[in-house]
Amino acid sequence: MSRKHRFAIMLMLTAALAAPEARADITQPTASIEDKDGTTPADTEAAAIRRLLEQFRAARLSLREAMTIAEGLHRGSRIATICFETSSSPGYRVTTVKNGEVWENVIDANSGGVKGAEIASALQQLEAEDRVNIIALKQVRQELSDAVRVAENAASGTALGGGLMQQDGKLNFVVVVASGDDLKEVMLEPPGVHRQGLASRRSR
Repeated sequence: MSRKHRFAIMLMLTAALAAPEARADITQPTASIEDKDGTTPADTEAAAIRRLLEQFRAARLSLREAMTIAEGLHRGSRIATICFETSSSPGYRVTTVKNGEVWENVIDANSGGVKGAEIASALQQLEAEDRVNIIALKQVRQELSDAVRVAENAASGTALGGGLMQQDGKLNFVVVVASGDDLKEVMLEPPGVHRQGLASRRSR
């Protein structure tokens, strides 16, 4: 599974609680379909979001702190994507890049230490979608941390994932923010890509 696909799965968790207009590009589960125990896909999705928020709020380390730790693992590297992952020991899966090198690490959400083995790749080894996004990052002056700060302020919450993605031919920072009992997706255009200024394109 590509890094973009893993991030996209996390974004799809917002479907159950996000406004319809904010999720027009996400296929909504059919509420009329029930499992044998009477639960629907929407019920399952909502439960997954509740578990995600519970573990995220209990974590000692913020996403911004995890980003700083990840960047420190390889001096001069930049964050391409970051995503909070639920488990018995939750963490932040972070992809950092520098020149033609790509590293993937999981930062423990409580201790701040690196979990498991680092995955190192050359840019040429990545799937086409991942490679295109990382190449595009070179053209953007702003860091993902800038987009995270703007998104958190715009959505009045705390970010739990983000990355630079191309959708419908447009390059945007996509940040998912936990705000109250909701997850909100915020899309922002990097300055100089389509128009000047980090402007919020979509939020709830």
